[in-house]
Amino acid sequence: MKKFKITLATVASALCGLTGVANAETVQDHYKMVITQKPYNVEVCRQVTTSGDKTGDTLKGAIIGGIIGNNVTKNVDNGGAVGALLGGMLGHNNSKATGGTRTQCNIETRYQEETREVYSHSTVTFSVDGKSYTLKFNK
Repeated sequence: MKKFKITLATVASALCGLTGVANAETVQDHYKMVITQKPYNVEVCRQVTTSGDKTGDTLKGAIIGGIIGNNVTKNVDNGGAVGALLGGMLGHNNSKATGGTRTQCNIETRYQEETREVYSHSTVTFSVDGKSYTLKFNK
């Protein structure tokens, strides 16, 4: 390895346009951490609260009340509207919708991480005429 250091330092000094004798001090390898993420899916279930939504029952009552109101009061103005209003009120009051909790499940993607150390680059430090230089290179 010592022979490599001296040869590399000599080549580096020639490339930099330096004259004089190059003395290699160190050649050092540098490494970096690389994280690889592997995806996987999991099903996650949670308890969620639900409200007692009576909108559907109110709407059904209004539609049925409007139909009945039109047929019963054929000669009365707005008979269908009054029937729809009364039917909506009855549908809302007689609704069996109640709040509570239910289980809600979703598929989530998570990642398993694997960390490894890999070669990044090398540096050579050398001196020419008392001045120190460092060059970066790849093997």
